[in-house]
Amino acid sequence: MKIIFFLFFIFIFHNSYSEEQKIYLAGGCFWCLEEAFQDEKGVISAISGYSGGHTINPTYKDVSWGDTGHIESLEIIYEDKIINTDQIFNIFFQNIDPFDGNGQFCDKGYHYQSAIFVSSQKIRNLSNKYISIIENSYNQKVKTLLIDFDKFYKAEDYHQDYYMKNPIRYNYYKKGCGRTQRLKQISLKING
Repeated sequence: MKIIFFLFFIFIFHNSYSEEQKIYLAGGCFWCLEEAFQDEKGVISAISGYSGGHTINPTYKDVSWGDTGHIESLEIIYEDKIINTDQIFNIFFQNIDPFDGNGQFCDKGYHYQSAIFVSSQKIRNLSNKYISIIENSYNQKVKTLLIDFDKFYKAEDYHQDYYMKNPIRYNYYKKGCGRTQRLKQISLKING
């Protein structure tokens, strides 16, 4: 009887306090976006990959050539009791240039566009809310795409945690790309 009670308690406790959610976002180079989310409290994982296109199981080379319709993306798995979707959106918009419709920072082309992959009405509503706040606050059109989510393909292993595995090369890329400087220049402040 004690075992049954214990298992019941664990089941109830787990279901009422742990809600894993997934969201799919794109913000240019997936290495940089992964870094922005990876160490946030409540984020379980941030996985680099591709989404939005028509090619099944694309490779980095396929996506880079631009024929797949895919965008470098991130699958973020998080516990919404610790970090909610509003906070995820805030981090996302703090780490992209939402006004650039040609890619992000030094990375240009459709596969480097910023995008939100809409998987529910909640995501659509929050996307529209944040876009409206930014457009009204900065008097500029937000170019971040809203794309209905279909499928996410995990990128090759060497792309996962790239910023940790190759810190010198990564930081050289990040600095040379002007990401940090542009984010400071935009200085996006969102009160969502």
